Amino acid sequence: MRSGSFSSDVTAVADEDWRVSEEIDFKLHFKVEELIGIETLSRRGSDLESNYKLPEVEDALDSYPEGGLEAWLVVLGGWCALVCTFGLINSVGVFEQYYVSGPLMEYNQSTVSWILSALVFLQIFCGSIFGLMFDNYGPRWLLWVGSITFIFGLMMLSFSTEYSQIFLSQGIVSAIGSAAVFHAAMSSIASWFQKNRAAAYGVLVTGSSFGGIFWPLMMDKLIAKIGFPWMMRVMSLIFLFLLAFACLTVKSRLPPKPRQFVLKEYLDNLKDIRLAVTSVAAVFFMLGMFLPFNYVLLQAEKAGFSPTLIPYLLPILNAVSIFGRVLSGVTADKVGKFNMMVSITFVSALVCLVVWIPIKSVAGIIVFVAIYGFASGGFIGICTVCVAQISDISQIGTRVGTLFAIESVGALIGSPIGGAIVAAQDGDYLGLQLFCGCSMMIGSILFVWARYIQVGFKLVKV
Repeated sequence: MRSGSFSSDVTAVADEDWRVSEEIDFKLHFKVEELIGIETLSRRGSDLESNYKLPEVEDALDSYPEGGLEAWLVVLGGWCALVCTFGLINSVGVFEQYYVSGPLMEYNQSTVSWILSALVFLQIFCGSIFGLMFDNYGPRWLLWVGSITFIFGLMMLSFSTEYSQIFLSQGIVSAIGSAAVFHAAMSSIASWFQKNRAAAYGVLVTGSSFGGIFWPLMMDKLIAKIGFPWMMRVMSLIFLFLLAFACLTVKSRLPPKPRQFVLKEYLDNLKDIRLAVTSVAAVFFMLGMFLPFNYVLLQAEKAGFSPTLIPYLLPILNAVSIFGRVLSGVTADKVGKFNMMVSITFVSALVCLVVWIPIKSVAGIIVFVAIYGFASGGFIGICTVCVAQISDISQIGTRVGTLFAIESVGALIGSPIGGAIVAAQDGDYLGLQLFCGCSMMIGSILFVWARYIQVGFKLVKV
């Protein structure tokens, strides 16, 4: 998710009369052996992908290990980090369900949702900040300090009983620590793999889905047996071992390349209409994306579903999302990133409007969470790749950071808006479902616009 993740991608999509001549600097972020003799590369066409490599570039690719024990230990350590960080975010519905029926029952769902929305917001927004810190100092201190902060926040959550205490410990402290660990792990992989990078990231991101399968089941069982405070302490202990392993194994192969933070660079990126429209599209999709994660358990509970079934809804959603993440990435390379983005956002929105709204049965809600998990699983990864595709290779870092900063706003306000709608309708979820589906559909339409800006309505790979 950092610029290093895409350091070999040289892509351009344009109209028939668009001709671009640009000099590619392949020394970005990773001090790869110096490339000599690369002349200015002129490219033309509406469907040019990054399969073209100069002979000199092939020599540079050889410097990547592309595997081996040390490289795959980095992947394994990153996998453990994602199990703890994004895996817990994929389990936020369990926290929402516990809070509104337990210590925060005097607050409405919208107010409670701000805690978990802040958690998701900081996880995404901090990407641009911690990405810069990674460039300047490497992953070591981000991992160690982030892990300590993350576990400290979770331990403080186990002692929290008031709204302000829970918000501070989970929504702020643990969120910042989690974000540091997550982005350090994601950024470190890029220096170890080039040709096999997609496979490495494919393995890595399954950690978040695995966490989303395991943690809800464990949390539900332990809350019933030993209570929420001790459940959090047990979880923190498990996280301690997993994150210690991550701290010892995750590292960058190459030394840091310090650079300064220049706010104007991020703002200037929005002058590119393609990036501006893509970012706004991501905001609208993020408004609704996490609503099923947050509210499907509460909806099932209100509908009188079996208490033994409800804990399995999030694990089902996250299990199916593994296939969605992997298949969407593979398919995007074949049919085009923006084409794939339009498809997954449209299907996700359609599922919410056509399947989620009318269902009244246990089988129906299981079908919904399965289809939604598969359809939405690839959004964050494909959205990042779309931005890389429309960016000069020397600007990918700041442009992806711009995307993170903007789309995180949708993650912040989406769930509280949904909760307010439920409260205004006296506990009915129809308004929330319509808001979820419609906001994501608007996002899908804007992604169509972003595609249209580049190639019109031509049926080409883009």
